[in-house]
Amino acid sequence: MRKILLILLFFVAVAIAILSLGELERTWQTLHHSNFLFILLAILLFLGWTLNDAAGYGSLYRLMDVREKFWRLVLLSSSTNFINVVAPSGGFGGVAVFVDDAGKRGHPRGLAAAVGALYLFMDYAAFMVMLALGWAVYIRRHDLQPGEITASFIMLGIVLGMGVLIYIGSRSGEQLGRVLAWLSRQINRVLWPLLRREYFHEVAAREFGVEVAEGLSILHLKHRGILVPFLFALNSKFLQVLILGTTFLAFDVPFSTGTIIAGFASAYLFLVVSPTPHGIGMVETLLPLALASLGVSWEEAVIITLTYRGITFWIPLILGGISFRILQRQ
Repeated sequence: MRKILLILLFFVAVAIAILSLGELERTWQTLHHSNFLFILLAILLFLGWTLNDAAGYGSLYRLMDVREKFWRLVLLSSSTNFINVVAPSGGFGGVAVFVDDAGKRGHPRGLAAAVGALYLFMDYAAFMVMLALGWAVYIRRHDLQPGEITASFIMLGIVLGMGVLIYIGSRSGEQLGRVLAWLSRQINRVLWPLLRREYFHEVAAREFGVEVAEGLSILHLKHRGILVPFLFALNSKFLQVLILGTTFLAFDVPFSTGTIIAGFASAYLFLVVSPTPHGIGMVETLLPLALASLGVSWEEAVIITLTYRGITFWIPLILGGISFRILQRQ
C-alpha cells in the first residue's frame, strides 16, 4: 500500500509540473535578465528559511521533552512543502509527514501530530502579524480591496478555529475527539452529494483527537515555552519578506518597505486561501495585481512574481520531493 501511495504521489507531482510547465519556462527566461548576485542571495535566504523551520520544529519537540536530530527535522520540514503541494489539505498534509515518520520509528504518533499541528498554528499566527502590517499599508494608501478583506477574514477564521481546537486538545483528548468526529460528520454530509462516500472516517477522527491531545497536554505545564516556536515562525515570515525584497533588487525595481510587506501579505494570503494546490495560478494572477496597486508597473510586477514564485515554490517543491524520497528510503 505504501508503494502504491508513493507512486501516486510521484504521478501527481509530475502532473503538477507538466500543467505548470509554461510558468516554469517563463520563470527561467525571466531569471536570465536578473542580477544573479541578488538571486543567489534570495536562494541563500530560502535555505535559511528551511533551517529556521527545522529549528522551530525542534523547539516544539524540546518543549515536549523529546530530542530529535536536527538534520532529520530539516528533511521532515522540507518534505512538508512537497506533500502540501501534491496532497493539498490546508497545510495539514505536512502534519501527516511527521505522524508517518514517528509511526515508522516506533515513536508516539500523537506527539508528532501535536508538533506538526502546533507549528502550523504558529506559522499561521505569525502570518497574521504580517497581514496586520499589510492591512496598515493598504489602508494608509486607500487601496484595501474587497477580495483581500474577504480572504483576510477567511484566514482569521482558520487561525481562530485551529486555536480553539488546540485549546480543547490541551484540556481533554476525549472532548477533542468528539469535536473532530462532529466536524468529520458535517464535512461528510456536505460532500456526500459529490463523492457518494465518506471523505473522513468519524472513528479515525476521534482516535486521532485523543492521540494529538497526548502531546498538546504539555501546554498546561509549559505554556510559556510556546513563545520560542512562535518567534521561529515569525522569523520564517521575515525571511520570506526578505526574499521578496531581493527580487526587487535583482531587477533594480524601486520599492518601499511598505510595498514589500503588503506584497508579501497578499502573496501568502492568496497561497493559503486558494482552492488550487499551494496557490498555483492564483498567486501568479493576483500578486501582480496587488503589486501594481501598490505602485509597481505591471511588467515589473509580473517579472517579480515569476521570480519570487520560482524561489519560494519550485525550489522548495524539488528539494521537498528529494527529502521525502530520502525519508521513505530510510
